[in-house]
Amino acid sequence: MTHYMLAMHQPDEGAPSADVLAEVMRRLDELAERMREAGAFVLTAGLQPASSATVVRSEAPLGVAPGEFLMSDGPFVEAKEHLGGFWVIEAPDLDAALAWAKQVVAITSLPIEVRPVAGLVR
Repeated sequence: MTHYMLAMHQPDEGAPSADVLAEVMRRLDELAERMREAGAFVLTAGLQPASSATVVRSEAPLGVAPGEFLMSDGPFVEAKEHLGGFWVIEAPDLDAALAWAKQVVAITSLPIEVRPVAGLVR
């Protein structure tokens, strides 16, 4: 079995109304339960808006200990969409992971990036 991340990208603008969001969250909770029952669920998390992020970076090359760090508020890329949440699932292959992603898209209408996890440390 391989672990996959299902990354939900959401727009910075135009949040749904509270009642629409409540229904979406209810349906996502049901989907998470189906994932648990199928043995696919590993973890999920929603994220605060990208504007709440603080980015830490260094100009040191890879493998060289940085002498100083640069910090900035907000997202580090200029984009119309940012990572809004994610799932880590366990699936036998990419097709199975894509099947779960399609269910998320059907609920949220948001783009879901499916990417194999290089390593999972628990």
